[in-house]
Amino acid sequence: MHFLERLDENIRTYPDKLALEFLDPPLQRFTYAELDAVIRQCAAYLVDLGVQPEDRVALQLPKCLEFIVLHLASIRIGAITLPLNTAYPAAELAYFLDDSGARLFFGDDEARQEIESTLAQLPTLERYTFLDYRSPSQFEEMVANTTIPENSQQQYSHDADTTVSMIYTSGTTGRPKGAMITAGNLTSNLDALHTAWGWRSDDLLLHALPMFHVHGLITSFHGALHAGASTLALRKFDAHRVLQLLVDRKCSVFMGVPTIYQRILAVPDAARFDLSRMRLLTSGSDRLPDENFLAFRETFGHTLLERYGMTETGMNISNPLEGERRMGSVGLPLPGVEARIVDPETGEPLSDGQAGAVQIRGPNVFKGYWRQPEKTAAAFSPHGWLRTGDLGLREPDGYFTLKGRAKDLIITGGFNVYPPEVERVLNEHDAVKTGVVIGCPDADWGERVVAVVVTEPRESVSAEDLVRFCRERLAAYKCPKEIIFTQSLPRNAMGKVQKVKLRQELCG
Repeated sequence: MHFLERLDENIRTYPDKLALEFLDPPLQRFTYAELDAVIRQCAAYLVDLGVQPEDRVALQLPKCLEFIVLHLASIRIGAITLPLNTAYPAAELAYFLDDSGARLFFGDDEARQEIESTLAQLPTLERYTFLDYRSPSQFEEMVANTTIPENSQQQYSHDADTTVSMIYTSGTTGRPKGAMITAGNLTSNLDALHTAWGWRSDDLLLHALPMFHVHGLITSFHGALHAGASTLALRKFDAHRVLQLLVDRKCSVFMGVPTIYQRILAVPDAARFDLSRMRLLTSGSDRLPDENFLAFRETFGHTLLERYGMTETGMNISNPLEGERRMGSVGLPLPGVEARIVDPETGEPLSDGQAGAVQIRGPNVFKGYWRQPEKTAAAFSPHGWLRTGDLGLREPDGYFTLKGRAKDLIITGGFNVYPPEVERVLNEHDAVKTGVVIGCPDADWGERVVAVVVTEPRESVSAEDLVRFCRERLAAYKCPKEIIFTQSLPRNAMGKVQKVKLRQELCG
Protein backbone atom coordinates (compact mmCIF):
# COMPACT_ATOMS: atom_id res chain seq x y z
CA MET A 1 0.00 0.00 0.00
CA HIS A 2 1.37 3.42 -1.06
CA PHE A 3 2.31 5.50 1.99
CA LEU A 4 -0.22 8.19 0.98
CA GLU A 5 -2.91 5.50 0.67
CA ARG A 6 -2.09 4.50 4.24
CA LEU A 7 -2.38 8.13 5.30
CA ASP A 8 -5.75 8.41 3.56
CA GLU A 9 -6.87 5.25 5.31
CA ASN A 10 -5.84 6.65 8.68
CA ILE A 11 -7.70 9.90 7.92
CA ARG A 12 -10.88 7.91 7.27
CA THR A 13 -10.36 5.70 10.34
CA TYR A 14 -9.29 8.41 12.82
CA PRO A 15 -10.79 11.69 11.53
CA ASP A 16 -11.18 13.25 14.99
CA LYS A 17 -7.93 11.97 16.44
CA LEU A 18 -4.97 14.29 17.14
CA ALA A 19 -2.53 14.12 14.24
CA LEU A 20 -0.20 17.03 15.01
CA GLU A 21 0.23 19.59 17.75
CA PHE A 22 2.88 22.30 17.95
CA LEU A 23 3.88 22.97 21.54
CA ASP A 24 5.71 26.26 20.89
CA PRO A 25 4.13 29.50 19.61
CA PRO A 26 2.22 29.67 17.42
CA LEU A 27 0.35 26.90 19.23
CA GLN A 28 -1.46 24.81 16.63
CA ARG A 29 -3.45 21.59 16.86
CA PHE A 30 -4.87 19.47 14.04
CA THR A 31 -6.91 16.30 13.91
CA TYR A 32 -6.33 13.92 11.02
CA ALA A 33 -9.37 15.35 9.22
CA GLU A 34 -8.25 18.94 9.80
CA LEU A 35 -4.72 18.23 8.62
CA ASP A 36 -6.09 16.49 5.53
CA ALA A 37 -8.25 19.51 4.70
CA VAL A 38 -5.27 21.88 4.85
CA ILE A 39 -3.12 19.54 2.74
CA ARG A 40 -5.80 19.28 0.04
CA GLN A 41 -6.35 23.03 0.01
CA CYS A 42 -2.61 23.54 -0.37
CA ALA A 43 -2.45 20.92 -3.14
CA ALA A 44 -5.14 22.85 -5.04
CA TYR A 45 -3.13 26.05 -4.51
CA LEU A 46 -0.02 24.44 -6.00
CA VAL A 47 -2.01 23.17 -8.98
CA ASP A 48 -3.31 26.71 -9.53
CA LEU A 49 0.30 27.89 -9.60
CA GLY A 50 0.95 25.47 -12.43
CA VAL A 51 2.95 22.86 -10.52
CA GLN A 52 3.27 19.71 -12.64
CA PRO A 53 4.23 16.14 -11.76
CA GLU A 54 8.01 15.81 -11.23
CA ASP A 55 8.46 19.57 -10.68
CA ARG A 56 10.84 20.22 -7.82
CA VAL A 57 9.38 22.26 -4.95
CA ALA A 58 12.10 23.52 -2.60
CA LEU A 59 11.33 24.10 1.09
CA GLN A 60 13.74 26.03 3.29
CA LEU A 61 11.46 26.51 6.24
CA PRO A 62 11.78 25.94 9.98
CA LYS A 63 9.84 23.16 11.64
CA CYS A 64 6.33 24.44 11.06
CA LEU A 65 2.90 23.55 9.69
CA GLU A 66 3.71 25.27 6.39
CA PHE A 67 6.68 22.94 5.78
CA ILE A 68 4.66 19.82 6.56
CA VAL A 69 1.65 20.81 4.48
CA LEU A 70 3.69 21.94 1.47
CA HIS A 71 5.71 18.73 1.62
CA LEU A 72 2.68 16.43 1.68
CA ALA A 73 0.64 18.54 -0.75
CA SER A 74 3.48 18.54 -3.30
CA ILE A 75 3.78 14.76 -3.15
CA ARG A 76 0.01 14.42 -3.44
CA ILE A 77 0.00 16.19 -6.81
CA GLY A 78 3.04 14.26 -8.08
CA ALA A 79 5.72 16.91 -7.50
CA ILE A 80 9.09 16.26 -5.84
CA THR A 81 9.86 17.95 -2.54
CA LEU A 82 13.31 19.33 -1.82
CA PRO A 83 13.76 19.81 1.97
CA LEU A 84 16.62 22.21 2.71
CA ASN A 85 18.45 23.04 5.92
CA THR A 86 17.53 26.52 7.17
CA ALA A 87 21.21 27.08 8.01
CA TYR A 88 22.29 27.06 4.35
CA PRO A 89 23.59 30.51 3.37
CA ALA A 90 22.78 32.08 0.01
CA ALA A 91 25.71 30.56 -1.88
CA GLU A 92 24.94 26.99 -0.80
CA LEU A 93 21.22 27.51 -1.35
CA ALA A 94 21.90 28.69 -4.90
CA TYR A 95 23.79 25.47 -5.64
CA PHE A 96 20.92 23.24 -4.46
CA LEU A 97 18.26 25.19 -6.34
CA ASP A 98 20.30 25.41 -9.53
CA ASP A 99 21.40 21.77 -9.45
CA SER A 100 17.87 20.50 -8.78
CA GLY A 101 16.21 22.81 -11.29
CA ALA A 102 13.61 23.71 -8.69
CA ARG A 103 10.65 25.69 -10.10
CA LEU A 104 9.22 26.87 -6.78
CA PHE A 105 10.87 27.90 -3.53
CA PHE A 106 9.26 28.54 -0.16
CA GLY A 107 11.46 30.15 2.48
CA ASP A 108 11.36 31.73 5.90
CA ASP A 109 10.49 35.42 5.86
CA GLU A 110 13.33 36.08 8.31
CA ALA A 111 15.84 34.99 5.64
CA ARG A 112 14.40 37.21 2.90
CA GLN A 113 16.98 39.97 3.15
CA GLU A 114 19.90 37.55 3.01
CA ILE A 115 18.80 35.36 0.10
CA GLU A 116 16.23 37.20 -2.06
CA SER A 117 18.78 38.76 -4.42
CA THR A 118 20.35 35.35 -4.98
CA LEU A 119 17.01 33.74 -5.76
CA ALA A 120 16.22 36.42 -8.33
CA GLN A 121 19.28 35.40 -10.36
CA LEU A 122 18.45 31.71 -10.70
CA PRO A 123 17.22 30.97 -14.24
CA THR A 124 15.09 27.88 -13.49
CA LEU A 125 13.40 29.25 -10.38
CA GLU A 126 10.05 30.63 -11.55
CA ARG A 127 8.57 31.65 -8.24
CA TYR A 128 9.77 32.20 -4.69
CA THR A 129 7.56 32.87 -1.71
CA PHE A 130 8.52 33.89 1.81
CA LEU A 131 6.32 32.73 4.67
CA ASP A 132 6.14 33.87 8.27
CA TYR A 133 5.12 30.78 10.20
CA ARG A 134 4.73 33.02 13.25
CA SER A 135 1.60 34.42 11.56
CA PRO A 136 -0.48 31.36 10.59
CA SER A 137 -3.14 33.53 8.96
CA GLN A 138 -0.71 34.41 6.14
CA PHE A 139 -0.56 30.80 4.95
CA GLU A 140 -4.28 30.28 5.47
CA GLU A 141 -5.11 33.30 3.32
CA MET A 142 -2.57 32.32 0.67
CA VAL A 143 -4.16 28.93 -0.04
CA ALA A 144 -7.77 29.83 0.75
CA ASN A 145 -8.88 31.17 -2.63
CA THR A 146 -8.54 27.89 -4.49
CA THR A 147 -11.06 25.26 -5.49
CA ILE A 148 -10.29 21.69 -4.49
CA PRO A 149 -10.92 19.41 -7.51
CA GLU A 150 -13.39 16.59 -7.09
CA ASN A 151 -10.78 13.97 -7.98
CA SER A 152 -8.33 15.16 -5.30
CA GLN A 153 -8.70 11.93 -3.32
CA GLN A 154 -5.99 10.14 -5.28
CA GLN A 155 -3.93 12.41 -7.50
CA TYR A 156 -0.57 10.91 -6.64
CA SER A 157 1.08 8.23 -8.76
CA HIS A 158 0.85 4.65 -7.53
CA ASP A 159 4.08 3.76 -9.34
CA ALA A 160 6.61 2.68 -6.72
CA ASP A 161 9.43 4.12 -8.85
CA THR A 162 8.01 7.65 -8.80
CA THR A 163 10.38 10.09 -7.12
CA VAL A 164 8.61 11.88 -4.27
CA SER A 165 11.47 13.64 -2.52
CA MET A 166 15.04 14.65 -3.19
CA ILE A 167 17.33 15.04 -0.21
CA TYR A 168 20.88 16.22 -0.70
CA THR A 169 23.75 14.29 0.85
CA SER A 170 26.18 16.07 3.13
CA GLY A 171 28.82 16.39 0.43
CA THR A 172 31.64 14.79 2.44
CA THR A 173 33.18 13.37 -0.77
CA GLY A 174 32.61 16.38 -3.05
CA ARG A 175 29.65 18.57 -3.95
CA PRO A 176 26.38 17.40 -2.37
CA LYS A 177 24.33 15.01 -4.50
CA GLY A 178 20.54 14.90 -4.72
CA ALA A 179 19.36 11.47 -3.58
CA MET A 180 16.10 10.60 -5.35
CA ILE A 181 13.74 8.93 -2.86
CA THR A 182 10.82 7.07 -4.43
CA ALA A 183 7.33 6.24 -3.20
CA GLY A 184 8.43 2.60 -3.04
CA ASN A 185 11.46 3.49 -0.92
CA LEU A 186 9.32 5.35 1.62
CA THR A 187 6.54 2.79 1.68
CA SER A 188 8.82 -0.22 2.15
CA ASN A 189 10.86 1.51 4.85
CA LEU A 190 7.80 2.70 6.77
CA ASP A 191 6.30 -0.79 6.59
CA ALA A 192 9.56 -2.35 7.83
CA LEU A 193 9.83 0.07 10.75
CA HIS A 194 6.15 -0.40 11.55
CA THR A 195 6.90 -4.10 12.05
CA ALA A 196 10.33 -3.78 13.68
CA TRP A 197 9.45 -1.02 16.14
CA GLY A 198 5.88 -2.04 16.83
CA TRP A 199 4.32 1.29 15.86
CA ARG A 200 0.76 1.55 17.19
CA SER A 201 -2.13 3.88 16.50
CA ASP A 202 -2.23 4.85 20.18
CA ASP A 203 1.42 5.93 20.19
CA LEU A 204 2.21 9.53 21.11
CA LEU A 205 5.47 10.78 19.57
CA LEU A 206 7.37 13.72 21.02
CA HIS A 207 9.18 15.14 17.98
CA ALA A 208 12.32 17.15 18.78
CA LEU A 209 14.32 16.66 15.54
CA PRO A 210 14.74 18.92 12.50
CA MET A 211 12.24 18.27 9.68
CA PHE A 212 14.53 18.63 6.66
CA HIS A 213 16.44 15.41 7.38
CA VAL A 214 15.50 11.75 6.73
CA HIS A 215 15.59 11.04 10.48
CA GLY A 216 13.15 13.76 11.49
CA LEU A 217 10.94 13.88 8.41
CA ILE A 218 10.57 10.28 7.27
CA THR A 219 11.60 7.94 10.08
CA SER A 220 9.96 9.99 12.81
CA PHE A 221 7.09 12.13 11.46
CA HIS A 222 6.07 9.96 8.50
CA GLY A 223 6.40 6.95 10.82
CA ALA A 224 3.77 8.40 13.15
CA LEU A 225 1.39 9.28 10.28
CA HIS A 226 1.87 5.80 8.82
CA ALA A 227 0.76 4.27 12.11
CA GLY A 228 -2.19 6.61 12.68
CA ALA A 229 -0.37 7.87 15.77
CA SER A 230 -0.20 11.41 17.22
CA THR A 231 2.76 13.81 17.09
CA LEU A 232 3.69 16.55 19.54
CA ALA A 233 6.20 18.84 17.83
CA LEU A 234 8.83 21.01 19.50
CA ARG A 235 10.28 23.78 17.36
CA LYS A 236 13.31 24.10 19.63
CA PHE A 237 15.06 21.50 21.75
CA ASP A 238 15.37 21.97 25.48
CA ALA A 239 16.46 18.91 27.45
CA HIS A 240 14.61 19.71 30.68
CA ARG A 241 11.41 20.51 28.80
CA VAL A 242 11.66 17.29 26.80
CA LEU A 243 11.81 15.25 30.00
CA GLN A 244 8.91 17.18 31.52
CA LEU A 245 6.77 16.71 28.39
CA LEU A 246 7.55 13.00 28.13
CA VAL A 247 6.13 12.65 31.64
CA ASP A 248 3.29 15.18 31.59
CA ARG A 249 1.90 14.25 28.18
CA LYS A 250 2.39 10.51 28.72
CA CYS A 251 4.39 10.10 25.51
CA SER A 252 5.30 6.62 24.27
CA VAL A 253 7.87 7.28 21.51
CA PHE A 254 10.90 9.56 21.28
CA MET A 255 13.67 9.64 18.68
CA GLY A 256 16.97 11.41 19.18
CA VAL A 257 20.65 11.63 18.33
CA PRO A 258 23.55 11.08 20.75
CA THR A 259 23.91 14.82 21.42
CA ILE A 260 20.26 15.00 22.50
CA TYR A 261 20.66 12.10 24.93
CA GLN A 262 23.88 13.54 26.30
CA ARG A 263 22.05 16.79 27.09
CA ILE A 264 19.12 14.93 28.64
CA LEU A 265 21.51 13.04 30.91
CA ALA A 266 23.08 16.37 31.94
CA VAL A 267 19.75 17.70 33.27
CA PRO A 268 20.06 18.15 37.06
CA ASP A 269 18.18 15.41 38.93
CA ALA A 270 17.27 13.77 35.62
CA ALA A 271 16.51 10.52 37.41
CA ARG A 272 13.45 12.05 39.10
CA PHE A 273 11.57 12.01 35.77
CA ASP A 274 9.55 8.83 35.52
CA LEU A 275 9.73 7.53 31.94
CA SER A 276 8.04 4.22 32.70
CA ARG A 277 5.26 5.00 30.20
CA MET A 278 7.76 5.25 27.35
CA ARG A 279 7.62 2.37 24.89
CA LEU A 280 10.43 3.24 22.51
CA LEU A 281 13.45 5.55 22.58
CA THR A 282 15.73 5.35 19.54
CA SER A 283 19.14 6.81 18.79
CA GLY A 284 20.69 7.37 15.39
CA SER A 285 22.54 9.67 12.95
CA ASP A 286 25.82 9.05 14.79
CA ARG A 287 27.43 6.46 17.04
CA LEU A 288 26.02 6.40 20.57
CA PRO A 289 28.91 6.53 23.09
CA ASP A 290 29.01 3.55 25.42
CA GLU A 291 28.90 5.79 28.48
CA ASN A 292 25.62 7.36 27.30
CA PHE A 293 24.13 3.95 26.54
CA LEU A 294 24.95 2.76 30.07
CA ALA A 295 24.08 6.04 31.82
CA PHE A 296 20.66 6.25 30.20
CA ARG A 297 19.78 2.73 31.29
CA GLU A 298 21.02 3.38 34.81
CA THR A 299 19.26 6.76 35.09
CA PHE A 300 15.89 5.98 33.47
CA GLY A 301 15.66 2.19 33.35
CA HIS A 302 15.36 2.28 29.54
CA THR A 303 17.78 0.77 27.04
CA LEU A 304 18.16 3.07 24.06
CA LEU A 305 17.53 1.36 20.73
CA GLU A 306 20.35 2.20 18.32
CA ARG A 307 19.84 1.82 14.58
CA TYR A 308 21.62 2.53 11.29
CA GLY A 309 20.35 4.49 8.33
CA MET A 310 21.44 6.95 5.67
CA THR A 311 19.94 9.50 3.32
CA GLU A 312 20.02 7.10 0.37
CA THR A 313 18.18 4.27 2.13
CA GLY A 314 16.25 5.44 5.14
CA MET A 315 16.70 2.86 7.90
CA ASN A 316 18.65 -0.36 7.21
CA ILE A 317 19.51 -2.07 10.47
CA SER A 318 18.11 -1.82 13.98
CA ASN A 319 18.48 -3.33 17.38
CA PRO A 320 15.32 -5.30 18.16
CA LEU A 321 12.29 -4.00 19.99
CA GLU A 322 12.14 -7.31 21.82
CA GLY A 323 15.49 -8.97 22.46
CA GLU A 324 19.02 -7.81 23.11
CA ARG A 325 19.81 -4.19 22.41
CA ARG A 326 23.55 -4.57 22.18
CA MET A 327 25.86 -1.77 23.24
CA GLY A 328 28.02 -0.58 20.35
CA SER A 329 25.98 -2.48 17.77
CA VAL A 330 23.36 -1.18 15.34
CA GLY A 331 21.55 -4.52 15.44
CA LEU A 332 19.95 -6.69 12.76
CA PRO A 333 18.76 -5.93 9.20
CA LEU A 334 15.17 -4.71 8.99
CA PRO A 335 12.53 -6.90 7.31
CA GLY A 336 13.14 -6.94 3.56
CA VAL A 337 16.62 -5.40 3.85
CA GLU A 338 19.83 -7.32 3.09
CA ALA A 339 23.19 -6.31 4.56
CA ARG A 340 26.64 -7.76 4.06
CA ILE A 341 30.35 -7.06 4.68
CA VAL A 342 32.75 -7.21 1.75
CA ASP A 343 36.44 -6.71 1.08
CA PRO A 344 36.80 -3.02 0.15
CA GLU A 345 39.24 -3.83 -2.65
CA THR A 346 37.77 -6.95 -4.25
CA GLY A 347 34.10 -6.67 -3.27
CA GLU A 348 34.11 -10.30 -2.15
CA PRO A 349 31.98 -11.17 0.91
CA LEU A 350 33.91 -11.54 4.16
CA SER A 351 33.38 -14.03 6.97
CA ASP A 352 31.65 -13.09 10.21
CA GLY A 353 33.92 -11.11 12.51
CA GLN A 354 36.01 -9.62 9.70
CA ALA A 355 35.87 -5.86 9.25
CA GLY A 356 35.14 -4.55 5.78
CA ALA A 357 32.81 -2.39 3.72
CA VAL A 358 29.07 -2.36 4.49
CA GLN A 359 26.74 -2.95 1.55
CA ILE A 360 22.92 -2.78 1.52
CA ARG A 361 20.28 -4.12 -0.85
CA GLY A 362 16.49 -3.85 -0.69
CA PRO A 363 13.40 -1.88 -1.73
CA ASN A 364 14.42 0.93 0.62
CA VAL A 365 17.50 1.76 -1.46
CA PHE A 366 17.19 5.00 -3.40
CA LYS A 367 16.68 5.41 -7.14
CA GLY A 368 19.97 7.22 -7.75
CA TYR A 369 21.63 10.63 -7.69
CA TRP A 370 19.86 13.41 -9.57
CA ARG A 371 21.43 13.95 -13.01
CA GLN A 372 24.60 12.12 -11.97
CA PRO A 373 24.50 8.71 -13.72
CA GLU A 374 28.24 8.11 -13.29
CA LYS A 375 28.11 8.61 -9.52
CA THR A 376 24.93 6.54 -9.33
CA ALA A 377 26.63 3.68 -11.19
CA ALA A 378 29.70 3.95 -8.95
CA ALA A 379 27.50 3.71 -5.86
CA PHE A 380 26.28 0.21 -6.76
CA SER A 381 28.02 -3.14 -7.20
CA PRO A 382 27.29 -5.19 -10.36
CA HIS A 383 24.69 -7.16 -8.38
CA GLY A 384 22.76 -4.16 -7.11
CA TRP A 385 24.34 -3.78 -3.67
CA LEU A 386 24.67 -0.17 -2.50
CA ARG A 387 28.20 0.76 -1.44
CA THR A 388 27.38 2.71 1.71
CA GLY A 389 30.87 4.07 2.36
CA ASP A 390 30.68 2.69 5.90
CA LEU A 391 32.96 0.12 7.49
CA GLY A 392 31.77 -2.56 9.86
CA LEU A 393 31.55 -6.22 10.72
CA ARG A 394 28.87 -8.85 11.18
CA GLU A 395 28.85 -10.99 14.30
CA PRO A 396 28.09 -14.74 13.98
CA ASP A 397 24.59 -14.13 15.41
CA GLY A 398 23.79 -11.55 12.73
CA TYR A 399 24.32 -8.32 14.68
CA PHE A 400 26.20 -5.56 12.82
CA THR A 401 28.77 -3.20 14.33
CA LEU A 402 29.94 -0.10 12.49
CA LYS A 403 33.60 0.87 12.43
CA GLY A 404 33.17 4.33 10.94
CA ARG A 405 33.20 5.84 7.48
CA ALA A 406 35.61 4.36 4.95
CA LYS A 407 36.95 7.86 4.31
CA ASP A 408 37.66 8.17 8.07
CA LEU A 409 39.76 4.99 8.20
CA ILE A 410 43.33 5.82 9.23
CA ILE A 411 46.18 3.78 7.75
CA THR A 412 49.28 4.43 9.80
CA GLY A 413 52.49 2.50 9.22
CA GLY A 414 50.51 -0.04 7.20
CA PHE A 415 48.04 -0.72 10.03
CA ASN A 416 44.30 0.08 9.93
CA VAL A 417 42.97 2.25 12.74
CA TYR A 418 39.21 2.63 13.15
CA PRO A 419 38.52 5.99 14.85
CA PRO A 420 35.46 4.81 16.86
CA GLU A 421 37.63 2.29 18.69
CA VAL A 422 40.08 4.98 19.81
CA GLU A 423 37.28 7.46 20.54
CA ARG A 424 35.58 4.93 22.78
CA VAL A 425 38.71 4.69 24.93
CA LEU A 426 39.31 8.45 25.02
CA ASN A 427 35.76 9.08 26.16
CA GLU A 428 36.24 6.71 29.09
CA HIS A 429 38.63 9.23 30.68
CA ASP A 430 36.90 11.25 33.40
CA ALA A 431 38.30 14.56 32.14
CA VAL A 432 37.19 14.06 28.54
CA LYS A 433 33.78 15.36 27.53
CA THR A 434 34.19 14.49 23.84
CA GLY A 435 37.13 12.96 22.01
CA VAL A 436 37.22 12.75 18.21
CA VAL A 437 39.92 11.00 16.17
CA ILE A 438 41.06 11.91 12.66
CA GLY A 439 43.99 10.99 10.43
CA CYS A 440 46.44 13.67 9.25
CA PRO A 441 49.15 13.22 6.61
CA ASP A 442 52.51 12.21 8.04
CA ALA A 443 55.84 11.87 6.21
CA ASP A 444 56.95 8.84 8.24
CA TRP A 445 53.69 7.01 9.00
CA GLY A 446 51.59 7.93 5.96
CA GLU A 447 48.96 9.14 8.41
CA ARG A 448 49.21 9.93 12.08
CA VAL A 449 46.41 9.45 14.59
CA VAL A 450 45.25 12.83 15.90
CA ALA A 451 42.77 13.23 18.77
CA VAL A 452 40.73 16.42 19.12
CA VAL A 453 39.48 16.72 22.69
CA VAL A 454 36.93 18.81 24.55
CA THR A 455 37.42 18.48 28.31
CA GLU A 456 34.74 18.49 30.98
CA PRO A 457 34.14 21.86 32.68
CA ARG A 458 36.59 22.47 35.50
CA GLU A 459 38.63 19.41 34.51
CA SER A 460 42.15 19.43 33.14
CA VAL A 461 44.35 16.75 31.69
CA SER A 462 47.60 16.82 29.77
CA ALA A 463 48.20 15.37 26.33
CA GLU A 464 50.79 13.04 27.84
CA ASP A 465 48.24 11.71 30.34
CA LEU A 466 45.72 10.96 27.60
CA VAL A 467 48.29 9.20 25.43
CA ARG A 468 49.35 7.12 28.44
CA PHE A 469 45.69 6.33 29.18
CA CYS A 470 45.21 5.09 25.60
CA ARG A 471 48.42 3.04 25.61
CA GLU A 472 47.18 1.13 28.64
CA ARG A 473 44.09 0.07 26.68
CA LEU A 474 45.06 -0.02 23.00
CA ALA A 475 47.86 -1.27 20.77
CA ALA A 476 50.54 1.39 20.39
CA TYR A 477 49.85 2.02 16.69
CA LYS A 478 46.21 2.91 17.48
CA CYS A 479 47.10 5.54 20.07
CA PRO A 480 47.07 9.25 19.23
CA LYS A 481 50.41 10.70 18.21
CA GLU A 482 49.01 14.17 18.73
CA ILE A 483 46.36 15.58 21.08
CA ILE A 484 44.66 18.88 20.23
CA PHE A 485 42.48 20.54 22.88
CA THR A 486 39.55 22.70 21.77
CA GLN A 487 36.53 24.44 23.28
CA SER A 488 34.02 23.01 20.78
CA LEU A 489 33.71 20.77 17.73
CA PRO A 490 32.06 21.59 14.39
CA ARG A 491 28.74 19.76 14.12
CA ASN A 492 26.00 19.49 11.53
CA ALA A 493 22.30 20.05 12.19
CA MET A 494 21.90 16.49 13.52
CA GLY A 495 24.72 16.95 16.04
CA LYS A 496 27.22 14.81 14.14
CA VAL A 497 30.84 15.96 14.32
CA GLN A 498 32.03 17.20 10.91
CA LYS A 499 35.37 15.43 10.57
CA VAL A 500 35.94 16.80 7.08
CA LYS A 501 36.04 20.32 8.53
CA LEU A 502 38.36 19.19 11.31
CA ARG A 503 40.77 17.66 8.81
CA GLN A 504 40.69 20.80 6.67
CA GLU A 505 41.35 23.02 9.69
CA LEU A 506 43.94 20.89 11.46
CA CYS A 507 45.73 18.82 8.86
CA GLY A 508 46.65 21.54 6.41
